Amino acid sequence: MERAQQGPRARYREQTRAEIKNLALRQLTEGGGGALALTRIAKEMGLSGPALYRYFASRDDLLSALIRDAYDDAAAAMARAAARSARGSRGGRARLHDLAAAYRAWAIAEPHRYLLIQGDPVPGYVAPADTLERARAVLGPFLPLFAAGNPGPAVAGTVEEMAAWLAADETVGAWVARYAPDAVGPDAKAGEAGNVVEAGAVGEPEADGRDGEARAGGVDRAASALAGAVLAWTQLHGSVSLEVAGQFAGMAHRGGTLLGAHMELLADAFGLE
Repeated sequence: MERAQQGPRARYREQTRAEIKNLALRQLTEGGGGALALTRIAKEMGLSGPALYRYFASRDDLLSALIRDAYDDAAAAMARAAARSARGSRGGRARLHDLAAAYRAWAIAEPHRYLLIQGDPVPGYVAPADTLERARAVLGPFLPLFAAGNPGPAVAGTVEEMAAWLAADETVGAWVARYAPDAVGPDAKAGEAGNVVEAGAVGEPEADGRDGEARAGGVDRAASALAGAVLAWTQLHGSVSLEVAGQFAGMAHRGGTLLGAHMELLADAFGLE
């Protein structure tokens, strides 16, 4: 009986939290992150300040919930796009364009949520640590595309630096292993992926004895995957953020055309077919 009584209360709590978040998103739409004010939300809902704090302990707590939701929604959109694109016989180049288009489409459909996670930092706010994994989930679908690439001289330095990052941070290796398990070899476990990549020039002989799929044709696939994903993120962030912020207004090009050109250059740099 107690559980039956708790059910409606829990549902009411979630409904109230959802209403608070919707009002907060409206404030973000009107004035950006700095305009978020719990007192205004409480007034609109007919709640006292102390009553509102039962649902969110502070402005930062509410911001964190909005940021988590935005990352999770963006990651879900990217995962759906990756699943659609993987059907059939589409090559890595076409799939890269599919993912870039999905990223842009989500940002345009949700501009204020996009700017909340990719725009200017909110003064005085520090995002919780768990948002890092959520941000990585958005970019995860790019990793297998670049793991299958053949990076050329233009990105060799970036691949080297990514190899060093993989060797130094096991969480980065686990991220690559989660989305591109073949890139870290058939015997590598997700928690150990950071230990299977050694820093060094692209194409140098294997330093740790790895061979086969993890280092195909002298290319460290995990480092290639990470380099491609990071470079894709920088291109996406630059082009899409400018478009969402309205910086292309009055110019002749379409945002999708510009982003497509960026992805073509990136696909060339990694030899995607």
